[in-house]
Amino acid sequence: MQGNLPPEAQEKIEQLQDLQETAQTVAVQKQEAESSLDDAQAALEELEDVDDDTTMYRQVGELFVQTEYDEAQEQLEEKTDTLEIRLETLEKQEERVQTQFESLQEELQNLLGGGGMGGPAGPGGPGAGGA
Repeated sequence: MQGNLPPEAQEKIEQLQDLQETAQTVAVQKQEAESSLDDAQAALEELEDVDDDTTMYRQVGELFVQTEYDEAQEQLEEKTDTLEIRLETLEKQEERVQTQFESLQEELQNLLGGGGMGGPAGPGGPGAGGA
């Protein structure tokens, strides 16, 4: 069916498909960042209940290395700060991709005659965009 579409419409459909892939990638990255942030925040909360002189270890690859309380706390705080910034960036990117997707979808509908038939629902089908 796409073979009968004008080249400009085919190009917009391809752009929509690319944006959908980008949105999915961003969503996965966002989910991973949220999970890592939750883990780091939980570790920081647990650290509050630990005495300063308790022997502690942190994982480095496959090994556990002894660490000081202050060092562990500082590393976890840095990690949560970094993850919070990463999450903000991903949320902004997600919004930007969604806006581009909607704009491109509207352009395609106009190109195909007002979108009365809902034409390009294929590339933007269920699960496209959204939170």
